[in-house]
Amino acid sequence: MWKDHTPPPFKQMPDSYAFLVRHSILWRLSYEITQPKFFHVPYLGFCGLFMRAGMNRAFDTYQPDLVVSVHPLMQHVPIRILHQRVKTGRMAPCNFATVVTDFTTCHNTWFHPSATRCFVPTEYCAMLARQNGMVDQQIIQHGLPIRPTFSRALPSRKALRKSLGLDTHLPTVLLVGGGEGMGALEATVDQLDLQLGSQAQVVVICGRNKKLLERLSAKACPGGLSILASGFVDNIHEWMGASDVIITKAGPGTIAEALISGLPILLNGNVPCQEEGNIPYVIDNGVGTFETDPVKIAAILKKWLLGDAEDKEAFAKMGARSKELGRPAAVYQIVNDLAELADTPDVQFGPARMSVRNGYKGYNGGDKISDTNTAKTCVKVA
Repeated sequence: MWKDHTPPPFKQMPDSYAFLVRHSILWRLSYEITQPKFFHVPYLGFCGLFMRAGMNRAFDTYQPDLVVSVHPLMQHVPIRILHQRVKTGRMAPCNFATVVTDFTTCHNTWFHPSATRCFVPTEYCAMLARQNGMVDQQIIQHGLPIRPTFSRALPSRKALRKSLGLDTHLPTVLLVGGGEGMGALEATVDQLDLQLGSQAQVVVICGRNKKLLERLSAKACPGGLSILASGFVDNIHEWMGASDVIITKAGPGTIAEALISGLPILLNGNVPCQEEGNIPYVIDNGVGTFETDPVKIAAILKKWLLGDAEDKEAFAKMGARSKELGRPAAVYQIVNDLAELADTPDVQFGPARMSVRNGYKGYNGGDKISDTNTAKTCVKVA
């Protein structure tokens, strides 16, 4: 919605994220300045003056039964537009749902008291929603929605390693660099070779970093470490299932996937602001630790994977706690709830509340927009 139905320069704003993240001072500045309500409410209200024409045309085209936001900047503007449309009779009563895709630390723009529902992954996010004016009836906590493949049973770890071309007996480290292959990945591999050598193997997911992929693919390890490097993969659930531990930045999606996979997590970096809270979440729940120095990262893994019996027992318990925190069914639970929201307008919360003035009974009275067998339209604003 933001990129396809708003005018310049607003439609280019999502593309600035990668640039801002690479320049962390700029990202932190923009994040912190827009955090308070006294700034972001009037700012987004001003943006809405220029964005409403395109969004109105989109809503006229799609006539949604439900609007779902998965982006922190897509609450205030579309909710205000939907309120006005329902209030004036321009469209039928419609629900608005926010699905928060950050894990702990969240920008305040994720939470709008006039949303019908807000799906949050953790209790910390639920607390932030309450602090921003939402009530418990609006807040639903299922977990972070992760691709359905993570809810399906996998072959044994040994079978997965064999199918993926890995040694079936060596401890396996999964090193993930995100979409851009960011972080000190090559330096970490060098230290793993130095400290673990032939007693382990490492899988490196390089993302779009083709130069790193080429270097690692041609790399000779004097210590005997076995390296398997890859670019983008569409079977990350299998690589996680084949691994003993994961090294990754503190991204919410990868953390949630690692928890479902029962992997101890070694965080080696984070995007400022919204990923900072994920670090204490991992540490405080006893499922991993945080370290940025490749030398120390390798030392930690040596202790976890090759340590004495006490070290290995602690490592095994870490994996068990990780598995307990995983929420593989979250995506299905969220979708089921969204389907109900698409079927019945809730006049207590959200845009459908505006319809009360027109005498529409809605959710409380049990009346529905249309027969439940009729196909519904859901618009994702992101």
